[in-house]
Amino acid sequence: MNSFFKYLATVITRLRLKNRKGTLPRKVFEKAFKETKVELSHLFKDSFLILLGIVSASIGLKGFLLPNAFIDGGVTGISLILTEITSLSLAIFIVLVNVPFIIMGFSTIGRQFAFRSLIAIAVLAISVHLLEVPTVTDDKLLIAVFGGFFLGAGIGLAIRGGAVIDGTEVLAIFISKKTALTIGDVILLFNILIFSVAAYIFTIEISLYAMLTYLAASKTVDFVVSGIEEYVGVTIISDHSEEIRLAVIEKMGRGCTIYDGKRGFGKRGDRLKETDIIYTLITRLELAKLQTEVDKIDKNAFLVMHSIKDAKGGMIKKRPMK
Repeated sequence: MNSFFKYLATVITRLRLKNRKGTLPRKVFEKAFKETKVELSHLFKDSFLILLGIVSASIGLKGFLLPNAFIDGGVTGISLILTEITSLSLAIFIVLVNVPFIIMGFSTIGRQFAFRSLIAIAVLAISVHLLEVPTVTDDKLLIAVFGGFFLGAGIGLAIRGGAVIDGTEVLAIFISKKTALTIGDVILLFNILIFSVAAYIFTIEISLYAMLTYLAASKTVDFVVSGIEEYVGVTIISDHSEEIRLAVIEKMGRGCTIYDGKRGFGKRGDRLKETDIIYTLITRLELAKLQTEVDKIDKNAFLVMHSIKDAKGGMIKKRPMK
């Protein structure tokens, strides 16, 4: 597998450098090869997480929610409501309802994110349509809790892979950039509307169980994504701080703050070395991309990440995500 991976990275690197004129210096090829290896490694890892997320979400939908006419919050909840009303396949609505949010994601977050999400949603729809999952239980409490758990695990794994299979968060980010509402406010209002419609069309009992399903799903998402909230503050310490700073600005489309600092070890601190410390603020959907860009430059860079509940001002809501 390792030999095949190196062979694949070599082929891709040569294709990328094919249009370069003249004989390429060895250093140029080695740098391009290193970047290609990092990109492939992250692509395989992210693809595995997304695929695992699709399987988990399919189990939650086919094994718990759909056979028992249960619904959830978010875009998935809308799809389930439309399925119950029209009796059409859930797979159709998973794609149709999510398409507008993927378009938003293209302009709000970036091309790569939108492409990954589109593929993930399409595969989820196919999986829901073709996958045969036996109904696990008819106990309403177990359906709400474990249906929400598997669906939330699927959404969380997809987010860790740099994609979404439920466009609610994309909508929240888009609206928060245009209004004074926070991402949390938008998601809350969106789900209140869905649960109100569910109570009107079906029964209040179904709406209450839907709330329970949503709570189980949202808590599972938070757990799977390691407690990362809407924004993530990232501190980066590296000997290649200038290259990383340029990558954050040019490739991530984000601003950053540079601190003067010292790094070192020893009881007396006699091996201290002056260095620039980079601090930047990104959304959790961009975290995978940032780690990829940093790994391209310095795989030994020291990164510290912490949750930010919300952010105001600066470039976080003024500039589109690349």
